[in-house]
Amino acid sequence: MRIALVAAASSIHTVRWANALSRRGHDVSVFSCAANYNPQAFEPKVQVRILGFAAPFGYYLNGPGLRKAVRKGEFDIVNVHYASGYGTLARLAGLRSALLNVWGSDVYEFPYHSRFNMRTLLKNLDYFDRIASTSECMARQTRKVLKEEEREIEITPFGVDTELFRPIEGEREDGVFLFGTVKTLSPKYGISDSIAAFIKLYERLKKEGRSSEAERLRYEIYGNGELKEELQKQIDEAGMREKIKLCGYIDNKELPKVINRFRVFNSNSNSNSESFGVAAVEAMACGVPVVVSDADGFKEVVEEGVTGLISAKGDVEGIAENMYKLYNDEELRRRMGAAGVERVKRLYDWNSNVDKMISIYEDMCSKAPRLP
Repeated sequence: MRIALVAAASSIHTVRWANALSRRGHDVSVFSCAANYNPQAFEPKVQVRILGFAAPFGYYLNGPGLRKAVRKGEFDIVNVHYASGYGTLARLAGLRSALLNVWGSDVYEFPYHSRFNMRTLLKNLDYFDRIASTSECMARQTRKVLKEEEREIEITPFGVDTELFRPIEGEREDGVFLFGTVKTLSPKYGISDSIAAFIKLYERLKKEGRSSEAERLRYEIYGNGELKEELQKQIDEAGMREKIKLCGYIDNKELPKVINRFRVFNSNSNSNSESFGVAAVEAMACGVPVVVSDADGFKEVVEEGVTGLISAKGDVEGIAENMYKLYNDEELRRRMGAAGVERVKRLYDWNSNVDKMISIYEDMCSKAPRLP
């Protein structure tokens, strides 16, 4: 098939979809508003076509250019990713016969900022023939915005490559119990709560007379973002610079090895825009038990008490208690790790997820073989 992805070229999610489809032998073009992106991240056969104007104005100004490009009869399928910005762009370009993928903040946060945003999103969701979501919870949120409980929405999980994300022996450092997080350093991801919970765990072990155990604790946080200085200040004021490390950006190719170093994975987002929980899925695929918040996406992908432990958003005491439980119980960690691997293979294997997306494309082609 000839597939046009209308999406941000700078997003790793766009890169993953484009590359996966290209590797299956499809001709893939990415149409993106002008922005910094890494051309080398894409497979050689993927064509990245940068439209003239950057976001957010590009969502309104790039319509004629996008319309001209995709209406030349070059494409069998147009797949629009992100219902607010790129949904607006594709709607203004007149691309009705397209699949619209909602991503998270576009339906959880964007419409509630203003009446204009809500009207824009509703126009976009009403415009496209078919909608897809990476999770059931986000599909429910989309129906809530639309006020259409029966609206059909395809579920296309954004899983992981289980050949890359898998348990790897020998990565853990002897004599160290390492907690870990991989996430953008943004307020909505609750990293400050995770740091505070780690500090409580450390102090609890000390009070219990287990100082030698407390000293073997470490917490590594991978990612960049606007909270870097604030989080470092939190760490320094607690005197935990040697225990808690902000490790910066990590390339996706290095993630499996890094995650396999962790004994427990923390991801305690305080926003429901965490609509799928791919970070938790990656950790589970590596056989690492998870401590997560009750954000919608985590509640869907993590089986409470089986593959991980869930606490309320923003509940530092609850997070610390769950970290304590997993620290104390090696057998529980082993059992949850094994269950996580099995769950990911069954539900969130990337190749199966790509198969599902392609099946939707094929169905759309059979009903509307050519774009107008």
